[in-house]
Amino acid sequence: MDFKQTVSAALQAALGTDLDAATIDAAIETPKTSDLGDYAFPTFALAKLYHKAPKAIAAELAAKIDATPFQEVRAVGGYVNFFLDKVSYAHAVLTTIAQDPAHYGEQQLGAGNVPIDMSSPNIAKPMSMGHLRSTVIGNALANILTKVGYSPIKINHLGDWGTQFGKLIVAYRKWGAEADVKKDPIHYLVQYYVQFHEEAEKDPSLDDQARAVFKQLEDGDPEVHALWQWFRDESLKEFTRIYDMLGVSFDSFNGEAFYNDKMDGVVQELEDKHLLKESQGAEIVDLSAYDLNPALIKKSDGATLYMTRDLAAAFYRHQQYDFVQSLYVVGGEQREHFDQLKAVIKEMGYDWADDIHHIPFGLITSGGKKLSTRKGNIILLERVLNDAIALAKQQIAEKHPDLANADQVAHEVGVGAVIFHDLKNERLDSFDFNLEEVVRFEGETGPYVQYTNARANSILNKTAVKPAAEVALTDASAWDVLKLLGDYPNVIARAAKAYEPSVVAKYALRLAKAFNKYYANTKVLVDDAELPARLAMVKATSSVLTAALALLGVAAPAEM
Repeated sequence: MDFKQTVSAALQAALGTDLDAATIDAAIETPKTSDLGDYAFPTFALAKLYHKAPKAIAAELAAKIDATPFQEVRAVGGYVNFFLDKVSYAHAVLTTIAQDPAHYGEQQLGAGNVPIDMSSPNIAKPMSMGHLRSTVIGNALANILTKVGYSPIKINHLGDWGTQFGKLIVAYRKWGAEADVKKDPIHYLVQYYVQFHEEAEKDPSLDDQARAVFKQLEDGDPEVHALWQWFRDESLKEFTRIYDMLGVSFDSFNGEAFYNDKMDGVVQELEDKHLLKESQGAEIVDLSAYDLNPALIKKSDGATLYMTRDLAAAFYRHQQYDFVQSLYVVGGEQREHFDQLKAVIKEMGYDWADDIHHIPFGLITSGGKKLSTRKGNIILLERVLNDAIALAKQQIAEKHPDLANADQVAHEVGVGAVIFHDLKNERLDSFDFNLEEVVRFEGETGPYVQYTNARANSILNKTAVKPAAEVALTDASAWDVLKLLGDYPNVIARAAKAYEPSVVAKYALRLAKAFNKYYANTKVLVDDAELPARLAMVKATSSVLTAALALLGVAAPAEM
């Protein structure tokens, strides 16, 4: 059902050996509107070869092409435009989707394990909007990579180690109360953390105390370790509740602490390979050959760093999972860190460093300001999700006051709206978050796509006639919907290759818009010969919208 390949084959037959298949494939375009054809081949690059004007080349080439598989092949200016046989296309697409809607779009682009380092909140801090992007982008990539043959392993690399725990324990001992932490753990732990930074600006010796306490933690001090374990356990309870709201699960919660006993081997190997150098008392790996700053492996006091742990984690994952790719869904500001990580592994002589990929993303801002736990400028993710659910419930009550499972649908719409809004933005773009815009049922929103799917289901429920792709669908107004339905496998492939969930989200919006335009201009339920075919297209649209939303981690309620 790859119609682009049909176009490519027709061009190859007409051009002979003048252009190779790969060049032809790369040159084929998709016109912006259907009246210019469904595919187009520009002839400008052939002008030098044939010593003719592109317009003349296009006319001659169009005359040579076997037009049997197409409705029409037409030369326009310097382009050869291909118009697909709409009836054959509709039958092929609708039959394929109807036969196995759950697996439509699946393809074998690769195989093997792909660990995905994602979400990774810090223990003893709340899940904020700042954690949303890594969580939902990582989850969507896992779904998309599964669809194209890979076996993702979702890893929540918890921030459960580091000097911040020295700060937190110092703060708890100075200003904390056990009863308060038991009553509302995250609230008070964050309050202590923020207070520490405020006090440390006036008394820098607090930072020295924090470093000393963290060293005690590294050395296994029982009292310090017990506090750390308590903070970790309480935090995980909080995180799990929010992940459940988002519908996100993990295969591993191995965080930074897990690699405590795995760093020595990596450091020893660096020493054995004469890669460690001393610099101002610290131990580094020189990466000047990669045009990178040195990778800091150990501080002058012997304490380990993020780099030491990430190296240990990379080696552990390679040994444990024998990965074909290893993804790190981490903000764009960490780009140099991952460049250094790959460079150190490469210096150690391991080519699998090339299979490690940093998947960066932009920031979520609020009122144009970056979110920061340290300064107390945080927006709690759970609160945002609850507010989104409340907004969704309010709109559902206005549109469908007698909806039986209104609370469940409000949850799916509200949470889905927040996830979809994040994923419709290209990964590297930053965006300002406005909840009212996010949960609107109109515009380029998740609820708009969900509502379109619910509308399609409503149409199907209004008739006893069964959808049937075998009936010829000649309705020209359905063409834009049919072309988008046929393009779904290509959309998945593009999203997987670019690690870009927004490709799927934007596709879902285009399909929803095309279907709503069709519905506004066509009486779908007219009892005529093509009704079963129209219903087949409605059902296919619902199937593909549901599947596209599922790839993003968004539910598709049958009613709204």
